[in-house]
Amino acid sequence: MARIVVIGAGMGAMAAAARLAVAGHRVTVCERAETYGGAVGRFERDGFVFDTGPTLLRLPAVQRDLFVKTGKESLEQSVRLDQVDPASRHVFADGTDVRLPNSSRAGVVAVLDTALGAGAGVRWGEFLGRGRDAWDRSRRPLLEEPLWPDWPVLGRDPYPALRQRRLLRGARQATTLAEIGAWELADPRLAALLDGCALSYGLDPRTAPASAALLPYLEQTFGSWYVRGGMRELARAVYERCLARRVEFRFGAEVVRIVEKDGAATGVELADGTAVPADRVVAGVAPGGLVAAALDGEGDVPPRAADGSVVPGRFTVLLALRGARDADAAHRTVLHSPDGPAEAAEVFAGRTAARPTVTVVRPDDPATRPDEGHEAVTLTATVAPHGTHGRSVDWSAAGARERYADALVAAAGAVVPGLAERLLWREIRTPADTAAETGAPGGSVPPPALAGTAGRLLYPANATRLAGLYRAGGWAHPGGGLAHAGMSGALVAGLIVEGADFRGSQ
Repeated sequence: MARIVVIGAGMGAMAAAARLAVAGHRVTVCERAETYGGAVGRFERDGFVFDTGPTLLRLPAVQRDLFVKTGKESLEQSVRLDQVDPASRHVFADGTDVRLPNSSRAGVVAVLDTALGAGAGVRWGEFLGRGRDAWDRSRRPLLEEPLWPDWPVLGRDPYPALRQRRLLRGARQATTLAEIGAWELADPRLAALLDGCALSYGLDPRTAPASAALLPYLEQTFGSWYVRGGMRELARAVYERCLARRVEFRFGAEVVRIVEKDGAATGVELADGTAVPADRVVAGVAPGGLVAAALDGEGDVPPRAADGSVVPGRFTVLLALRGARDADAAHRTVLHSPDGPAEAAEVFAGRTAARPTVTVVRPDDPATRPDEGHEAVTLTATVAPHGTHGRSVDWSAAGARERYADALVAAAGAVVPGLAERLLWREIRTPADTAAETGAPGGSVPPPALAGTAGRLLYPANATRLAGLYRAGGWAHPGGGLAHAGMSGALVAGLIVEGADFRGSQ
């Protein structure tokens, strides 16, 4: 039985902790905050309850596997999952309004053909087929295996792009999502649908590799699920599973140094000077001083887009409304920017977009509101990270928060009837808040790892060159998002329990 210290109580870190405890190890989690969950937070006021991080669960099989492998109660016995239908509503700049069904490729094709014109749905369906090919070709090394030294296989883009005959240029193939939209989808609304999906993951469609096509494929194949009571309930269930497996949590315990002796990690030092000895250390934290210092500054750099641009964050406005939620309201509505390329150019250059894509979340869940005469609504937009220089926005500057919140609320008024008159109060959360709460540089939200671009969108491996030190969470292989972070926990546990013989999750 080894002593293991896990730094951070985010979802990936807790997944590693629970799995390691089941394997018989003595696990201690040191978390600088006073609670668990990392970016999966909650805000409560006057009977209103809001998620402050992810609002939907995708690839629930990852969480199901965690609960199967760590105890008797299944995921569905621990939380209630509701499949969201429609999966999403999309309102485009020309006024086209489309509701896409959940987990039904044929249904999506039919809806798009009806709303956008004959052939549009078929083109989207064929594109999803190519996204499936990209997923099948990269799934195992990208998501289910440790990042081996021969990772360059992931440097090649697995998306089977169509060959396009371009005037005076010969045959060409799409290498980015923007080119897929222009050359293969051939409809500005389908292109906006694809671009909006990429942006929601923090990716720039102008530079994101074509392999990112697997993201909409995953959404529309495996579906979108809402955790009753909010995503924080999932964090609670994972935390309680850790407690049931005798994982010890130390909250308010900031780790300031990873202790090294004879070329191996041997524990951590807390801000109050306390030493916590360990045989293994799992760093479930954002890139920064801790791991970089332990590795002499190497191997702890967050990913960048192919052109070196920043990793964006999320701007969120929580709205408490009087009046009941209308019966036909979609859980998730995406209001697409009238100029998606201009929006991406602003965000990834570190500026605020004048006309952002706004996502409106309206859960039909009594647990989120004081009574049936009120409604809790969340607005989000992908924005530049927080900072005071370079490719960032100073989200703490006077008026910056309020002005941008006004823009999101004005846009949301198109799909939330009587929004201005119903508003009781609002709470604004910016990348500056994310940075303060999670330690993520600039409040950036890590996107999932992707194949292609010569490996520039891969993350640092879970095992490090310092013996006994491992990485977990959204800033380690295989990247951000609940599913990917959960897989990082499984990979770390496999590497520690099985050692060099571990070849990936089964």
